[in-house]
Amino acid sequence: MSPTLELTCELIRCPSVTPEDQGCQGLIAERLAALDFTLEPMPYGEVQNLWARRGTEGPLLCLAGHTDVVPPGPLDLWDSDPFDPVIRDGLLYGRGAADMKGSLAAMVTAVESFVAVHPDHPGSIAFLLTSDEEGPAVNGTAKVVERLQQRGEHIDYALVGEPSSREQLGDSIKNGRRGSLSGFLTIQGKQGHVAYPHLAKNPFHAAVDALAALCAEVWDRGNDYFPPTSFQIANLNMGTGAENVIPDRLEVQFNLRFSTELDPETIKRRVRAILDRGDFDYELAWRLSGHPFLTTPGKLVEAARAAIREVCGLETELSTGGGTSDGRFIAPTGAQVVELGPLNATIHQVNECIAVADLDQLHRIYGRLIEQLLLPRAE
Repeated sequence: MSPTLELTCELIRCPSVTPEDQGCQGLIAERLAALDFTLEPMPYGEVQNLWARRGTEGPLLCLAGHTDVVPPGPLDLWDSDPFDPVIRDGLLYGRGAADMKGSLAAMVTAVESFVAVHPDHPGSIAFLLTSDEEGPAVNGTAKVVERLQQRGEHIDYALVGEPSSREQLGDSIKNGRRGSLSGFLTIQGKQGHVAYPHLAKNPFHAAVDALAALCAEVWDRGNDYFPPTSFQIANLNMGTGAENVIPDRLEVQFNLRFSTELDPETIKRRVRAILDRGDFDYELAWRLSGHPFLTTPGKLVEAARAAIREVCGLETELSTGGGTSDGRFIAPTGAQVVELGPLNATIHQVNECIAVADLDQLHRIYGRLIEQLLLPRAE
């Protein structure tokens, strides 16, 4: 069993459902301490975070990831215990195998191999780990980055181990993500008997044209790096439980995944302009999960491309699709950010898995990327 596979299995055995860490960071910290990393736990509330750094000079390469996982769901749907790693037909099964304990293990073993050969390497290597990525993401990476900024500690390059590959390892990396803005809309109507609609005001009937207009709106057309902004209704709630009563309110939850062509305030103004055309009273609250970010092709992107080309024989594609990641908290500091990890086909699913062979390849990719960023000449 390779060191990367062995560590991945150890991490999977920790049932670290958000916001629990369940010993994952301790396992990693022990190995980093043996490499002379300075360890700095940064707990906030019930969230465990770890900042570990080797070196004091720049450039600083940060390997970022999360030790928490989503709940496994009904255990009877799994072919094996989600927290007892099992290998079947070349695949390692377990919750977090792909998202993202396999990446964390590959990062650790890649650094171990690099330091063994280059104990006096230039620059610095850091790990930023959190147990609050799959949850609210309030007391995790965002808080650590805030503390680093307060003391003037600057990240030059951030490699996030999120599962970025689509069909084979290395075929896609993410050099940015869309922003995420959620709206919580309440349409006020008037309750009444369905047989006497003239004495009531159905909030859905009143708002349906406005909702249709929001769905049909062309928010932007995207750009060279981002697809067009998407508006999606996630939840609709109304009703009293009775079939003969017109309810007095409609609650709508919607989300916009937006490109760098838009900003949150512009979106809010345009949404309100559409709603204000309707004949109804409403209340609207907002929650911004993250701004869009983009790392244009430069040293980090090119190092990732070269490492994948050397190890996998592929020309990787750049992508900004998918959900949000903790890269959104690191990018605003001026760091170059890339997400590079295993296949995302089974993440958050029953029987989540990762190819055993991909773990060792990922170890090699990360190692080669570290060499290219920190050594004067990649060896």
